[in-house]
Parts: sequence; structure tokens; C-alpha cells
Amino acid sequence: MAAGSSAGSFTADVSNLTPGTTYYFQAYATVSGTGNQSSTTQTFTSPVNSFTTKVDGYEIRGYLEMPAETTGANYVNHTWGEGDNRNYSYLFDKTYYTSTWVAYPLTASHTVGSGGSSSWKYDPTFESECQINIVSNSYPTNYNASEYARGHQCPNASRKSDATMNSQTYYSTNQTPQRQDKFNASIWSSLEGAVRNLTSSADTVYVITGPVYQKVGGNETINYLTSAKTSVKPEKVPIPNYYWKAILKVKRNAAGNLTDAAAIAVWLPHKDYDNSNYADYVVSIDQIEQWTGLDLFPLIPDELELPMESATLTWSQFYAW
Repeated sequence: MAAGSSAGSFTADVSNLTPGTTYYFQAYATVSGTGNQSSTTQTFTSPVNSFTTKVDGYEIRGYLEMPAETTGANYVNHTWGEGDNRNYSYLFDKTYYTSTWVAYPLTASHTVGSGGSSSWKYDPTFESECQINIVSNSYPTNYNASEYARGHQCPNASRKSDATMNSQTYYSTNQTPQRQDKFNASIWSSLEGAVRNLTSSADTVYVITGPVYQKVGGNETINYLTSAKTSVKPEKVPIPNYYWKAILKVKRNAAGNLTDAAAIAVWLPHKDYDNSNYADYVVSIDQIEQWTGLDLFPLIPDELELPMESATLTWSQFYAW
């Protein structure tokens, strides 16, 4: 090294960064010449590096269940958790008063325990006026809808190991109006149980679930629940026309790198069912993306993602994978 130079590490503090955003940086040094090289200036640069800011204390990079980012003034994106353990993430749409999707990892350990409080509450992340009024009373009381229930998107039975995480499943942002007896308590409940059973054949399964009011390019009629009294806001609550789940399983090598991936999806029209045969409604991930406009499982490498998303496995094939 030249006389008078020094080597070592240095730091810089930055502020006012946007959560969940990747920033790129590069270090450089300008050195002016001395002696007979006094007019010479050289610039030295480092490789370009990056970091991603956290969302609510949880690093979203590497969350295999997370769909690609959706932005807009009507959307709220949040991740709940307890300590260093993430619970679930959601994208809430203020237009429909419900989350477009809820995504979470699921292991066998999540399903064992006594759970927590089953008291519904407003999500404190943003104003309660944008959330459905189902805290003190349910749909039959507040919206004259005796056949509807507060249907979990991340099920409370999939978060029984930790009282705080279980309690977080009772935020209003994690529920939608679901037909109770022949949907929520039948085919949907059976599907949720089948997803939990997948943890017996995989270390972790990654789940995304959500409601749909209209398919992309569709013109389906959206029906509404109406408030039972003027004090209940919002006065009109849209009823989803469809519900879906997408589930991912992966394989890794000894170094932790992904070597293979498989996924399955179920698409259910929101109606009464006379049976619980969710396996009859299996579709590909590509089909879900076409109908919803979402980009699911974008962190899977393309060489694995493309065949995974176009495949249509049976439920038995996916369980055994």
C-alpha cells in the first residue's frame, strides 16, 4: 500500500427508509496524487451490495409463502408474529374490507397446544373504520345474516402452539363472511384440516389463501350483507364469490438450497356444498394466478417455479411428494 494510506471498516447511518424495500449501495474513495503526481486523482469503488428493510420487524426476503408485491393507496400490507417467529402476513384491500390474501408457514408444531383468546378484535395496524364490524357481535347480529360466520383465513387451529399468535388470528383483517353450515363448517373446514395433515409428510408447508369477488376480466355479480342497524359500519359488506388456497412444499440439499418444489391449489365457488370433497376442486397454480392476477411463490427459482405452477397434481400425489 502507498505511504499514508490506511485500511479498515467503516459504517454509515441512514434514516427515513421505506419498510420492505431493497436498497443498493456502493462504497467509493477518491485519492489525490502527491509529489510529481499532484494533479492526478483516482477513484476506487467496491462491488454493489444491497439490503432489504424489514416490515414490522420481520425480514420478508426468503418468505417462500409471500406473493409478489402489490401496491396502491387502498392496500395495507402487514406481518404479525411473536418474538422472532413470524405468524402470518396479509394484504388488506380497503375497497372490499377484507384481505386479498393471507400467507403463512405451517409446521406440525404450530398445530399442538391450547391456543389463546378467541375474542375477535379490530386490527390495530390501521383505522377500524375500514374494517368490518364483527368485533362485539358476529354477522347474524350486525348484518342480519344468520347463515354467515367469521371465516378465518389463517385458521386458529393452525396456530395453537403460541397464545399470542393464536390470538392474532382473531383480528378482523383475518376473516371474511363465509356461509357457515355447508361451507365454513364443511368443505372449507375439511380443506383446512387436510392442509394441517400435510405437515406429516413435510417439514414445512407454505400456505396462501384468499377470497375473490370477481375473476380477472370477469363480471360476476357481487352481493352484499347490509347492516342490521344504522350504528353498524360499514353499512354494506361484499360477499366473496370464490375462495382459494395455494400450498407449497420444497426440498433442500445439505447446504439449505432449494432443489425441488411442488404446489397444489384448490378453488371453491362460495356456495353451500352437500359434501366435503375439496380434492375435486384442485387446480394448478397457473390457474389461480390467471383468475386472481396475483404472482404466487415468486421466490422459487424459475427452473423450479415454471413446471411447478403449470402442474396439476392430485391431492394424494401432493401429500406423498
